[in-house]
Amino acid sequence: MKIHLIAIGGSAMHNLAIALQAKDYQITGSDDEIFEPSLTRLQNKGLLPAEMGWFPEKITSNLDAVILGMHASEDNPELLKAKELNLKIYSYPEYLYQQTKDKKRIVIAGSHGKTTITSMIMHVLKQYNKEFDYMVGANVDGFDTMVRLAETSPIAIFEGDEYLSSPIDKRPKFHLYKPHIALISGIAWDHINVFPTFNNYKEQFLAFANLVQANGTLFYYHNDEAVMEVVNQSKNSISKYPYVEHNHIIRDNTTYLISEFGLFKINVFGKHNIQNISAAKAICNKLGIADQEFYKSISTFKGAAKRMQVFRSNENSSIVIDFAHAPSKVKATVSALKEQYSDRKLIACLELHTFSSLNEKFLDEYQNALTEADTAIVYFNQETLKHKHLPDISTDRIKQAFNNPNIIVITNSNELVTLLKSYKYLNTNLLLMSSGNFGGIDFASLGKELLKLN
Repeated sequence: MKIHLIAIGGSAMHNLAIALQAKDYQITGSDDEIFEPSLTRLQNKGLLPAEMGWFPEKITSNLDAVILGMHASEDNPELLKAKELNLKIYSYPEYLYQQTKDKKRIVIAGSHGKTTITSMIMHVLKQYNKEFDYMVGANVDGFDTMVRLAETSPIAIFEGDEYLSSPIDKRPKFHLYKPHIALISGIAWDHINVFPTFNNYKEQFLAFANLVQANGTLFYYHNDEAVMEVVNQSKNSISKYPYVEHNHIIRDNTTYLISEFGLFKINVFGKHNIQNISAAKAICNKLGIADQEFYKSISTFKGAAKRMQVFRSNENSSIVIDFAHAPSKVKATVSALKEQYSDRKLIACLELHTFSSLNEKFLDEYQNALTEADTAIVYFNQETLKHKHLPDISTDRIKQAFNNPNIIVITNSNELVTLLKSYKYLNTNLLLMSSGNFGGIDFASLGKELLKLN
């Protein structure tokens, strides 16, 4: 098979390229810019384009398929050439479905938790030598790539993202997977640039529930009002099972699951993660993993990259990175840190980076999201506003939106570093929340310096 990927440097796309190369497909690709870690990973596999840019001459009639990434535009020269030659053009999720259409597909959806739940399931199945294909939105310990596709796998586990499939396919990604087993972890409005109202956003999850295949199964979080609304509205005659937060206790800054087999110490924390564990357990049970096997395995799960990841700590301080950017996730992450480390102060720093979080109409959704933090900082980059063609946001407007007059608002990454260095981290945790990179700050080096100084 000869496959060409347009916008090969994307986080999802470069992982797909590597996965297809592992199947002995002939892979080519193009992009106008590629950043780390995609650049080095593609280079190591011999898949890095010789030069950056779009080259229609790469698109020839002997290609079996072209896969179009979100980074490309509708008038991309290579895309236009592929259309001219009448080649098969797939979006990323559409091609994942093509690769797994004869397998049992498990899809994890939700505004929050889907990456972690998918990672938990992968971790457990691997420990018990179950073979499976997968696609997950973060690096997971024990897995070399974020995508695996193999002829011998009987099942496929996909993280179900609700964002658009490609520049020419405006369907949400998770509408294309047609799962046999599905899960919805929670619904909280996001992606305002695509789904202008909360009702419109919820409709995408209703469509997802209705796409579960005949005789299939839907698991859902029972204590989410929007999820319950979707489940009750779905007319799909499949099996539907609720789950709730797992029983647990917290002792000495450590969380333990309570089970019929005793207490199991876990490495993750926070109510959302305790919900995620119940979700993962439901799926694993459905796939033949017994309860005791699940508990033994989940106790060794260390989390997915940048999902409430403790990347540096000492005896009385921790620095935690989280992908949180949606209001509900920000609030839940702050609460989780305060509950887990009730004896420590919390400095919470949020970067407004997405179109939704920087949008004037959406800002008020963040009301009280940082209230539990002892020190609350909001950072945003003026260049990001320009790039997204959004108007400037005043400090007063952010304080009003968060309902917190004491929030510190910073728009310069150097000033943010200076501020973080000025704090004492004795019995104090630092939480960094963003889907971006805070203007390129090297937090690994900064973290060493912060905890070394205190």
